[in-house]
Amino acid sequence: MRRTERYPVEGANSLWHVYKTVPFIKVVKNFIVIQAARYTPFLGMKNWLYRTFLQMKVGEQTSFALMVMLDVMFPEKISVGRNTVIGYNTTILAHEYLIKEYRLGEVRIGSEVMIGANTTILPGVTIGDGAIVSAGTLVHKDVPPGAFVGGNPMRVIYSKEELAERWADDEIYGKKKLH
Repeated sequence: MRRTERYPVEGANSLWHVYKTVPFIKVVKNFIVIQAARYTPFLGMKNWLYRTFLQMKVGEQTSFALMVMLDVMFPEKISVGRNTVIGYNTTILAHEYLIKEYRLGEVRIGSEVMIGANTTILPGVTIGDGAIVSAGTLVHKDVPPGAFVGGNPMRVIYSKEELAERWADDEIYGKKKLH
């Protein structure tokens, strides 16, 4: 189950009330920063922009690929550990505007996580350290540390233990490393 806080609205749908939930100037600033970062090829600059202007927690050596789309309304609710790769055109949301309510939830992405291209991460989920999310996945619930997940709906393809067993003889990921 995703961890989100629910806020009911009356009358028009919740998106119609968007600037009652988040200041317009904040959205404009966030949009400009996110768009600049989406197109820059300089990974260190992206992380600096996210930390400095969006108040995100981003670990050292984390890489956001081109075109990653962060939550424009509440990017400060997103945290990413160290040495993680966020694949091309991934979307990370910390909000949902629905008809009768809107929901906010923190997104926590661990360290040494690999997220494939074109993935969508919904609010209120945690992706554990060392997890792998295959390309095109809709992350709608927590991902256990070290697991390999994929699909829509997302499912666990290999547990941490099963993945370790599969990679036992791999020269890069297994126990038998190259010298």
